[in-house]
Parts: sequence; C-alpha cells; structure tokens
Amino acid sequence: MTPYFLDTNIIMYSVGGEHPLRNPCRLWIEKIRDGNLQVVSDTEVLQEILYRYISLGRKEEAIEITQSLIELCEEIFPVLLEDIQFAMQLIQKGKAVGIRDAIHVATMHQNHIPKILSADHHFDDIPGIKRVDPKTA
Repeated sequence: MTPYFLDTNIIMYSVGGEHPLRNPCRLWIEKIRDGNLQVVSDTEVLQEILYRYISLGRKEEAIEITQSLIELCEEIFPVLLEDIQFAMQLIQKGKAVGIRDAIHVATMHQNHIPKILSADHHFDDIPGIKRVDPKTA
C-alpha cells in the first residue's frame, strides 16, 4: 500500500478549534490510527506545527502534537538540498503554491509519494500529485 503524505493542515484542523474541517480531519486521523491508512510526512511539517504553537505561547501543546504526528507516520522524510532546489524550480515555473508546500511536493517527488491528504486546493494544479480532500472521509 502506497502511503499518503500527511499535510500540516490535517493535523492543525483536527486539534484546533471549531471549524467545518475539524471533524472530517479527525475522521482521517482515526483511519490512520486504526491502521486503515498509512501516512508519511516531512520535517517541514513538524517545523510548521512547532512554529505555530510555540509562537502562540503553547509550547507543551506544540511538543505533544508534534510527538503524536511522529508516532502517526510510517516515516518522516528529511528535507534535503535537492528538495529545496526542486521547490525553487516549482516556484520559478509559476506554480501557485507557497514555498512550504513546494517543499512538501519536492519531498513527495523525491520519495515517490503521489498522494497527499490535504485541504489545500492548490495541490490539485501540481502534475503528478493527487490530492485527497479531507471532506471525502
């Protein structure tokens, strides 16, 4: 079974406050925990979670959520220089994706992960990437 790349927003919505995507994201997390879906991620996702919660003064929560993500994933890929270079090429080609998401795409490409579980629609415009919307639980 080919794993899905788990995007930051799935975690953030599942642990965050009231939002229309909160319950759908929680359902996906349950599928992962139950062993019905394998996921991977990268160190940039970990950094994004740590940065966001620590910047809000919620250090303990940052560490707890990040540790839970590490345990949830089959593998956490490092972000390598090649990933940064690939991400810069995506940006130069005018792809409508932010640099963090371009790094995720690069990591996926380098590790042959074609599917991403994400609420971000801009992944739909990246060739070779199949986004799974969390609302399709």
